[in-house]
Amino acid sequence: MAVTTDYCVNILILKRAEVFTPWMTMVIVVIVGGPLFYFLHSQRLNLKAAKRDLSHSLKIQRQTAEEAERRRREAEQTLSRLREHESLYRILANNLTDALSMWWPDGRRRYNSPAIERLTGYTPAQFLVAPNLLGVSDEDGAKAVAAIRALQSPSDSSTLEYRFRRKDGQEIWIESTYSLVPKEEGGGFIATSRDITERKRLAQELAQAAQEAQAAAAAKADFLANMTHELRTPLTAIIGFSGLLRQSSGLGETDARQVRLIHEASNTLLGVINDVLDFSRLEAGLELDAEPFKPCDIARSAAALIESQAQAKGLPVLIEFGPGLTPLLGDAARLSQVMLNFLSNAVKFTSEGQIVISVEQTGTAAGQRLRMAVRDSGIGLPDDMHEAVFERFIQADAGVARRFGGTGLGLAICKRIIEAMGGRIGVESAQGRGSTFWFEVELPVTESVANDLPVASQPAPLERPVRLLLVEDNAANRELIGALLAPFEVEVDMAVDGVAAVDAFKAGKGYDLVLMDVQMPVMDGLTATRRIRALEPMGIRTPIVAMTANVLPEQVATCMAAGMDDHLGKPINPGRLLEMVARWGQAEAA
Repeated sequence: MAVTTDYCVNILILKRAEVFTPWMTMVIVVIVGGPLFYFLHSQRLNLKAAKRDLSHSLKIQRQTAEEAERRRREAEQTLSRLREHESLYRILANNLTDALSMWWPDGRRRYNSPAIERLTGYTPAQFLVAPNLLGVSDEDGAKAVAAIRALQSPSDSSTLEYRFRRKDGQEIWIESTYSLVPKEEGGGFIATSRDITERKRLAQELAQAAQEAQAAAAAKADFLANMTHELRTPLTAIIGFSGLLRQSSGLGETDARQVRLIHEASNTLLGVINDVLDFSRLEAGLELDAEPFKPCDIARSAAALIESQAQAKGLPVLIEFGPGLTPLLGDAARLSQVMLNFLSNAVKFTSEGQIVISVEQTGTAAGQRLRMAVRDSGIGLPDDMHEAVFERFIQADAGVARRFGGTGLGLAICKRIIEAMGGRIGVESAQGRGSTFWFEVELPVTESVANDLPVASQPAPLERPVRLLLVEDNAANRELIGALLAPFEVEVDMAVDGVAAVDAFKAGKGYDLVLMDVQMPVMDGLTATRRIRALEPMGIRTPIVAMTANVLPEQVATCMAAGMDDHLGKPINPGRLLEMVARWGQAEAA
């Protein structure tokens, strides 16, 4: 540019060619322009660096501003959520029926929810500055302090029920649950309290109702015991003497028939009493006695027991055995009771046709499922009675009750027995076309079993004469026992009450056996037994058998606890009486 300028000025404009010196001009330009160029280039580089630094600074500031804006928005959102949560907590605290209270570690109150006013009558502000044990007795306050001190960690809790006197003077029951507040949240503890006055009232009512129910149950048991005793005592004479009269050869045909009717009616009444007693025992709880048995033997035994009744009505009793019957382990006596009830009903409600017993077994994972059924051709049941007939005091209809009698307890007893064994019981029937009553129970298989079911043992013949003291306040029963034992070598002395029995022992009269009634005037049999035991010399123990109408399990246990050796229930079974005399009357004195 300098050479071009020099040329234009000196050659073209001034027309002075000698002055035009391009090389000199170039040297001057280099000398002068080099530093200038370097300076200008340096400034340019500095400007670029400054621009770059400025751009970077602006970028950082912009990012910082964006980050600040983001944090501001997050803070606003957090604050909004906090306000929302605070509002929710306030709503919850204001509407909770339970009162919330917080304490600082030094025991000062920290917070009370609005519900505290409904609970105590004090406003939250008033309760905040009130003494800690306000409205609480010293004893309950000490319990509360102990419960709080026992807390070890925030996960622990302790609940206390106590009385509280409200601001208006009303005394209420409060339940408080205490727990610790974590140290990072300030420490101390929190209590959740509620009014349980109504719950306490209901609990007291329930306790009173339970007490009344227990009293009613005790009254029922007492009534049942007294009722059965009062019924069994006269039945002893009726059944006993009618049984003796039936064996007499001096009766005419009409007299023999009437005596037989008396005897059968008395046994029917005894069956009613036994049903009531049995159902009462089952209500108290059934204990099962498992033993090896053969199902076929149960069927044969039950059929044999009702054979005479069935023959009297011209009804054959058939037994059908399924394949693969094996011995089982279970309560054979209870199963026999159920089968006998089924058969008794079948005979009672069948006038013609036949009765069929069926016994079947099928294998299960735990043993064998035993199914036993009784099929008859009697009056049958309507469809709506198939379930109800197993309920207590239920019979098909009032006409059945009037025609055939009964308590309506027999099938209810059977149902309880089978259900206690974990089994099922039911009936298949149509009115006018007979019924099939059945049960199924699952029982384990056993290998060891007697060949036959135990049969009633016959009394062993007396090896020597027996001297017996009969303690009985009922004259008819004394005469009956005397008549039953008259054919045997039994010398019977009689006492009308416990005092007379004790006097006989004081007089030194030795007896092989004492038959002791329990309920007697002047002195009862239990007291008399204790007195006799106290009079006996060391090493001598006269067998004493309770002969009483008290036959409930707890009554039998009471007799044994008084020092008696066995129990003979009234009405007296002649075979059972002779068995007792043979067993105990000839035993060596211990």
